[in-house]
Amino acid sequence: MMSSPLIRALDRGAVTFMLLLAAIGIAVPLLNLLTPDASQFHVPTYLVALWGKYVCYAILALSIDLIWGYCGILSLGHGAFFALGGYAMGMYLMRQIGTRGVYADPIRPDFMVFLNWPELPVYWYGFNYFAYAALMVLLVPGLLAFVFGWFAFRSRVTGVYLSIITQALTYALTLAFFRNNFGFGGNNGLTDFKDILGFNVQADGTRAALFALSCLALILAFLICRAVVTSKLGKVLIAIRDAESRTRFLGYRVESYKLFVFTLSACMAGVAGALYVPQVGIINPSEFAPGNSIEAVIWVAVGGRGTLIGAALGAVVVNYAKTYFTSGPLAPYWLFMLGALFILVTLLLPKGIVGTFNAWWEPWRAQRISPIAESAAREDGVSEPNPAE
Repeated sequence: MMSSPLIRALDRGAVTFMLLLAAIGIAVPLLNLLTPDASQFHVPTYLVALWGKYVCYAILALSIDLIWGYCGILSLGHGAFFALGGYAMGMYLMRQIGTRGVYADPIRPDFMVFLNWPELPVYWYGFNYFAYAALMVLLVPGLLAFVFGWFAFRSRVTGVYLSIITQALTYALTLAFFRNNFGFGGNNGLTDFKDILGFNVQADGTRAALFALSCLALILAFLICRAVVTSKLGKVLIAIRDAESRTRFLGYRVESYKLFVFTLSACMAGVAGALYVPQVGIINPSEFAPGNSIEAVIWVAVGGRGTLIGAALGAVVVNYAKTYFTSGPLAPYWLFMLGALFILVTLLLPKGIVGTFNAWWEPWRAQRISPIAESAAREDGVSEPNPAE
């Protein structure tokens, strides 16, 4: 009986990780909604939103680890796909404001009324429907990644050159979205959201539901990544990472594999951005900043490139440290601390936190299991007893 690819992709560590995520996704909303504010078990609403942001960053880190850790594509522009997904969701949320805006225009958002836009641009049509917005969350980043990857991979652009081009892409989008005549709010971006699917986006119950949905999305993203990397496709991706020219010589269409995984990764980043926006309450061009994409790569390096779980863990750990250190006297020095963290991890823990743990754990586990397996084999008559005994 053949098991499904998702079932084959699961091991003890993966199952434990998903169960832990599911427990967090259930426990945090319940502790926020059902416990009194004075209780020591109560989770404040601001923490629900903050942790929800961390979960969205973890999805982004997974998307980067899929292409960098398993295919060797170092993208320094993945923040662009994250921001495009966020803008798609932000456009839907803006259309839900209607007459409750400052200018009470039922069709045009406030910034368009302020800038004297005569009518709603064509590319805003359809965003008053959630299904259309959800489709755009996947389609816009995916289409951009497909077009970009088609030209880049067909031209056999690799290594640092590809990284520079991806960074140039996100910088170009930053400049474009800063323009007021681009139709996305300019420097201020999109904000002042009211409802999502008819629910008040600021309500405690909505924030709790968004957190639970983000945890579910992280579980699904992790399952998809595990299914890819443990399949035959994943073995080809690893071969491309380790020896691209040899893989091409064996007859594999390397460009097609890289294009597929790059597009899939961009769609995952778009979903992360779409979940991020209603929890944060704003999306503006600063999300396109090249520094954000570089920082996301650091998350993966700290957690452990090519481990998936490590990428998600690195996103949470680094962003928690950022929240902690940027709220005190060390705030002006956070970027220096982040750079020092990346250097120290590269020098002392080149495999990241989870990668280093796995490198230590596997030999110890093998030494521990080997005598047990040998004893069991002797009892079953599989191996001959040692004459010296």
